[in-house]
Amino acid sequence: MLAVVAAIIFGLGFLLDLIGVRIPGGFSGMTFVLLGLTLLALHQAGVGTASIRTGYSNWRGGRARR
Repeated sequence: MLAVVAAIIFGLGFLLDLIGVRIPGGFSGMTFVLLGLTLLALHQAGVGTASIRTGYSNWRGGRARR
């Protein structure tokens, strides 16, 4: 999920950089790039992914051991 949000943020930053718009408050295209990189780093670290109990056991198709 965080990777999808990062892709949207990257796209928005790219669009702002192309048209040269600077949002009041100091936000520029580079701000969105850095935010996107932060979200990708969190995604790679495992933040926001499915838990082992609900995601992994259902993905394997087996029953969870008790």
